[in-house]
Amino acid sequence: MIPNLNWTEAAGAVDAASAILIVTHVSPDGDAIGSLLGLGNALVERGKRPDLAVDGGVPDYLRFLPGADAVIDTLPAKTWDVMISVDASDETRTGRVGEVGRANSQLVINLDHHATNTGFGQIHLVDPAAVSASEVIARWLTAIEQPITPAIAQPLLTGLVTDTIGFRTSSVRPETLDLARLLMAAGASLQTIMARTLNSKPYKALMLWRSAMQHIALEDGIISSDIPLADLHAAGYDEPTDADFVNLLIQVDEAVIAAVFKETLDNAVELSLRSKLGYDVGAVAFALGGGGHRQAAGATVSGTLAEVRERVMPLLRAAVEQGKSVNPSCSVF
Repeated sequence: MIPNLNWTEAAGAVDAASAILIVTHVSPDGDAIGSLLGLGNALVERGKRPDLAVDGGVPDYLRFLPGADAVIDTLPAKTWDVMISVDASDETRTGRVGEVGRANSQLVINLDHHATNTGFGQIHLVDPAAVSASEVIARWLTAIEQPITPAIAQPLLTGLVTDTIGFRTSSVRPETLDLARLLMAAGASLQTIMARTLNSKPYKALMLWRSAMQHIALEDGIISSDIPLADLHAAGYDEPTDADFVNLLIQVDEAVIAAVFKETLDNAVELSLRSKLGYDVGAVAFALGGGGHRQAAGATVSGTLAEVRERVMPLLRAAVEQGKSVNPSCSVF
């Protein structure tokens, strides 16, 4: 996808708006909440009073970010001049708040960094070369000469750190580290962010990992695990999650792709995918109706765990073979 960055048009629409809504994707991660709050706090400093919303609200581990208490999980009966969707590759990823927001907004701004972005909305701020949606926001604010204060910098650096797994993904460029330096200079604490996100887990996450360990399988360079609803609830979780277990699995030397299958209440399975350099799980997720990046992606697939596994595993095996054919040196098994 070619970058589409209408900085001035987007700024004009926002500045002219009286009522603004910002939403992000379901099961929000650090970049989803970081971009939601970073942009929200910036608009407050531009004299706006935006509504910030995400299905399920802000996860506990991200509630340290400035402005987190203002985020709502259900939208009021209201209309908006502008809705801004951040870090969502397609409309369905924004869940119920996105659906309500689109139905009651005159204009939609699509701000994202996924190569699988479907191009929804009237104004686009989409750059697949960016490592995170937070990077796109930081560049937008710089382009319109909006000062970056600590309340803006802390969420944006959180998005940058979490979506690069501590600057370790192949998408990291020299400019990424330059941006991190600028955000730190503006008042963001890298130490706090690392401690509260990448280096922090609740006890229930370990309980979930213990259960997921029992379902691990390694075959043809693909390491995978299931998380049935019973295991999820036994660990103390209400919503489907793997508590970043997929990021642990992809560290296994013999694996080039990691997949975690999480059972949901709606006869569906949430799929989390990771891959090593040279292997593309983004294309797999897109084929399943999801999205993401070459090395980190996901999708929600209808069916039971067994049915979804039967559908997904051949696609993952094909991705392994494709990676091996294009980059023979990337094969590790």
